[in-house]
Amino acid sequence: MTHNDPLHVVFLDRATIPSDIPLKPFGFPNTYLEHDRTRPDEVAARIADADVVIVNKVRIDAAALDAAPRLRMIAVAATGTDNVDLAACSERGIVVSNVRGYAGRSVPEHTFALIFALRRNLLAYRDAVGGGRWEQSGQFCFHDYPIRDLGGSTLGIIGDGDLGQSVGRIGAALDMRVVYAEHGVRHAPQAEYLPLEDLLRQSDVITLHVPLRPETQHLIDAPQFALMERRPLLINTARGGLVNEHALDTALRSGRIAGAGFDVASAEPLPEGHVLMRLTELPQFLLTPHIAWASDQAIRALADQVVENVEAFHRGSPLRTVAPRR
Repeated sequence: MTHNDPLHVVFLDRATIPSDIPLKPFGFPNTYLEHDRTRPDEVAARIADADVVIVNKVRIDAAALDAAPRLRMIAVAATGTDNVDLAACSERGIVVSNVRGYAGRSVPEHTFALIFALRRNLLAYRDAVGGGRWEQSGQFCFHDYPIRDLGGSTLGIIGDGDLGQSVGRIGAALDMRVVYAEHGVRHAPQAEYLPLEDLLRQSDVITLHVPLRPETQHLIDAPQFALMERRPLLINTARGGLVNEHALDTALRSGRIAGAGFDVASAEPLPEGHVLMRLTELPQFLLTPHIAWASDQAIRALADQVVENVEAFHRGSPLRTVAPRR
């Protein structure tokens, strides 16, 4: 292939980006094919002739790579790349780029949407009003569920990257005490850090902003719930596997924590009978379908970065690489 030959670009899961948000046309000769969704057994065939693959959540393993001799670049339409075998890509000289910083407002705002809804018991009051409780109360208001201010409370943040720090700034603006979990390198040097155990004991709201890795799998489990002396809210807009969901079920139903707001799950979409679906019967649990990242502005920024990454690769100067060519 010469520099001027058309690149064959294949998008495996275009439906992860709303149809009304287009990808900008590539500024180089190309053939482009997109699939709304791709099953695991379809991956190898669909990338067999591709030079560039765009993917969000479809898994691309070494076996699929072996079936794609022309593949030179994978553009991940997300920050997380755990669905791509990066080691196998590096061995084959395949560039992998991701997108970064696009949800710097969307995820923190969604985090606080969950916090506000739970801290003020909005779901419980909405359901009560719908059930006629207001009319039955005989007065201008009723006080069936506790309502708590955020100002003066402690916000414990596990993960001090860009998203965690953005959440921290919002918390500080709301007059919350903001503390981060100690993990060695401090990315917010002016902030207050605590050992994880102390953060769990002292926080009124705990929010997770770390990647899912072997060392963070079930970072929050029964022993950690047992340390939560202040019956906090637990918020997870990061990855489902960070929390043992069965331990969460026990903590919520026993009153160990006051509530939980999750945007992620260990299996997505949720299979029938999943523990998180059973928890949706509780007013103190709020589950959204992995949309914290998905504001209109964030998705447009993501789509633009994907195109920028592919064009940079075509120029020979890859951007945002997580698996450089050798």
